[in-house]
This record gives sequence, C-alpha cells and structure tokens, in this order.
Amino acid sequence: MTSYSLSTMWAQQERFEDMHDFVRAARSLGYDAIEVSHHTREDGFARLLDGSGATFSGIHAPAPNREALGKRNNSLNLASLDDAERNAAIAETKASVDHAAAVDAGFVIVHLGGIGANMLESEQKQRKLFDGGTRSGPEVDALRAETLERRAELAPPYFERARETLAELVAYASERGIVIGLENRLHHHEFPLAGEAKELLAGYTAQQAGYWHDVGHAEVQARLGYVDKRAWLDTLGERTLACHLHDVDGIGDHRAPGNGDVEWGYIAEGLPDSALRVFEINQRQSDGDVANAIPFLRERGVIT
Repeated sequence: MTSYSLSTMWAQQERFEDMHDFVRAARSLGYDAIEVSHHTREDGFARLLDGSGATFSGIHAPAPNREALGKRNNSLNLASLDDAERNAAIAETKASVDHAAAVDAGFVIVHLGGIGANMLESEQKQRKLFDGGTRSGPEVDALRAETLERRAELAPPYFERARETLAELVAYASERGIVIGLENRLHHHEFPLAGEAKELLAGYTAQQAGYWHDVGHAEVQARLGYVDKRAWLDTLGERTLACHLHDVDGIGDHRAPGNGDVEWGYIAEGLPDSALRVFEINQRQSDGDVANAIPFLRERGVIT
C-alpha cells in the first residue's frame, strides 16, 4: 500500500494540461501515488495511462469525466428511480472498475446517489444563510428540521435502488479484483448516512466493499447540524478502507489541510492505521500548501 496519494482534483489547472506534469509535481511535493478524480476528462485520463509512470491508488467513479445520457456522467444518479438513468450510471461506474483493474488501482470510490438530482430546497436555503453568517436561530432550526423530515420521508424507494445498485457493482468489481469504496456525501439528500452505510455493507467482506471516509463531507454535514461528525468513524471505523483528507472553511471544503479549521484529533483517533490516506485538495491551493499538508497531518497524528 502506498503512503500518500494525491487526487487529480488538484490537476484542474492550465499548467497541468499535460498530466505527466501533474504526476511529476505530485512526486516532488511528497506524494507517491495518485487517485483519479471524477473531474478528470478523457484526454487527461488517457495521458495518465500513456507512460506517465504513475502509481494509482484508486479511481473515483465515474472516471474519466465524459458525457453520458446527455449530461456529464458524474451527475448521473446511481439511486435514480428512472431505469435509464440508473443503468447509465451503473455502466459508467463499471467502466471505472475496468480502468482500475487495468492499472492495478485496487479501489473504485463510489457516490451511491441520492433522493432525486438536487439538494432539498430547505438545505439550499440553510446553506445560503450559513454563508451569509446566520448559523443559528429559529429560521435555521426550522429549515434543518424540514431537511431531516423530508429526507426521512422521501428516502425509502431511492435507498432500495441504491442497495440494488451496490449489489450489482460489488459483484462486477469483485470478479475483477477491485474493492468498492462507499463514500459519505456532502449533501444530506445523498446516500449513505452512517447507519445506512453500515446496513449496506453488512453483506460484504472487506475484500468486496468498505467505507470511504471524506473528512470535509462529514464536517460540512455536522456544521449544518445534520449528522455528528464523529458518527461515521464511530459506526464504520472497522470497515474503513481509506480517507479523503481535506480541510474546511465555513462549509467550503477541499482546502489543503491547514487551510481551514477542522479539529483533526477525532480523525487521528478513529481512522484505522490500515486505511489509505488520500489528499483530495482543490486546484486553488498552492504548491506550498499541498506539500505542507503532509507534515501538518503528521504532527496531528493523522498520518505516520
């Protein structure tokens, strides 16, 4: 297993039009592997496969990013009640599994979909209030309560589609030696919550599927008052395959660790030593911040 992996999320810059340059930059900054982000377009992905010398820790489905069913494939819903959309989403994820097998990546990270295509209106309103500085009070409480109630009301049929989708993906991936990583999500209408993830994974071995913890996503849902940030690793620690590491400012995530205010202690305590550490940092973070992320998290016990 590699030590530190850097997502190609950071590669969304003009200077990395040639993805060989990204691979060289990642190495120079202290990363010995890369994870292919679902934002990586087909030409960039092809270049990664064309003699870049990269070691692939995983592929974040659906990658590469391309058009499918008249829209970008990363907007397709694996839990959709529309069979055409769900089948297209499954096909795109299976393509990512094939790519992972071809490059010996080991893992495919999956967003399992959600209740429809968009955030619940109440969550959208609460996020706008949060960004405007209103983070508590009667209006916020009412919107939060509406979000929680609406999700509970609407979730069951979508959750069953998500369960069926996961079963199909795990069967396909297992035949190819690939493990499915089920990621916690940024928006509350999406699957899974911690208890849902435990239920979904119960029928699979660690060699088939596991939990993929995203620090920023957990932090944002906690800041909005939806899910305790500790619930994920408390519930799923033993099933945790890996972690997407990034910092959060307000409810803006994908900052380089050290460029936000995440309290890293509970991550250091709850993340298994065996879990892969993947730095999922956005393209607006500087080279220095990307390099400093490693010693920053080493000092906090998140990496060793």
